[in-house]
Amino acid sequence: MVESIGSPLIVGVFLLIIGSLLALDLGVFNRKAHVIGSREALAWSVFFVALSLSFAVWLFARHGRQPALEFLTGYLIEYALSVDNIFVFVVIFNYFRVPREFQHRVLFWGILGALALRATFILVGAALLAQFHWVIYIFGLFLVVTGVKLLVQEETEIDPAKNPVLRLCRRLLPLTPDYQGQRFLVRLDGRRFATPLLLVLVVVEATDVVFAVDSIPAIFGVTSDPFIVFTSNIFAILGLRALYFLLASVLHRFHYLNYGLGLVLAFVGAKMLVSGFLPIPIGLSLGIVAALLGGSILVSWLFPPRQPILLPPPPLVDGGSLDVLPEETAGPEVRP
Repeated sequence: MVESIGSPLIVGVFLLIIGSLLALDLGVFNRKAHVIGSREALAWSVFFVALSLSFAVWLFARHGRQPALEFLTGYLIEYALSVDNIFVFVVIFNYFRVPREFQHRVLFWGILGALALRATFILVGAALLAQFHWVIYIFGLFLVVTGVKLLVQEETEIDPAKNPVLRLCRRLLPLTPDYQGQRFLVRLDGRRFATPLLLVLVVVEATDVVFAVDSIPAIFGVTSDPFIVFTSNIFAILGLRALYFLLASVLHRFHYLNYGLGLVLAFVGAKMLVSGFLPIPIGLSLGIVAALLGGSILVSWLFPPRQPILLPPPPLVDGGSLDVLPEETAGPEVRP
C-alpha cells in the first residue's frame, strides 16, 4: 500500500469526530424537519469551511507544509466540483417535487452513503497505484478528456426519468403515491412500502457514483496519500448540504464555472501525465487551481449571460401527489 500519514489511531479519531458531527446534525440541530434558510445555510457553510481550514492547520503543525498544501488543493478541487452536484440536486428535487423541509434529510443520508462509496473508491485507487504505478497515466488521461469535454460540450438537459436505477426501483418496489412525512419506508395494512422519498435518495446516491468517478482521480493527481485524499473528500462532502441551500437559488450566476472546472481537471490530468519526468510543486498546483476557479467565478460576475439561464422553479413546500411520475413505470398503487 501507499505510505500514509494517517495511522489507525488518527483515522479512528477522525471518523469518531465526523460521526459525532453527523449525529449532532440529525439528532439535535435537525431533529425536526424544517426549511433551511439562507442564514442557517451560511452559518453551517462557514462552520464547515472553518473546520476544514483548522484541519489543514493541524496537518501543517504535525506533518509540515507539504501534506497541508496537498489537503487544501484536494479540498478546493472537490469543493468546486460540488457545484455540479448542487445543480443535479436542484433538478432531482424539482422532478420529484420534494418538499423543502425534507430535502435536508435526503442529503444527510445521501452523504452517509457517499462517505462509504468514496472510502471504497479511495482504497481501490490507492491499491491500484501501489501495485501498478502506470495507472496514474490512465487517471491522468481520463481527467484530461473529462476536462476537455467540459470545455467544449454544450449544456445538456438532465432528465432523472432516464436514470436506470430509478426505473428499476419503480418496477421492483411497492410505492406509496404520496410522501409520508420524512419517512423512507412505511407499513400500511401489514405490508411495507417505499415512499417517493426513498426513490429520491436512491437517485442521489446513484448520481454520486458518477461524480466520484471524476473527483477521486482528480485528488490522486494532487497526492498519493489515501488519508489526505479521504479527508479532503469528506470535508468537502460535509459542507455540500449547506452549500446546496446557500447556492441553489443563485447557481445560474456561475455560468463560466464549468470552464474553470474543465481547466482544473485538464491541468490535474496533465500534471499526472508528466509526473514521471516533470513534477509540479504542490504550492504551484494550489495557486493554479485557485486562480482557475477564482477567475471563472470573477468572469461570471463581470460578464453575466445575455439571456437569463432559467432553473426549475423551487420545490413545493407542501407535499402532494406525485402526478409527475409516469403511471406505467411507477410501482403498484397503494390505497391506505
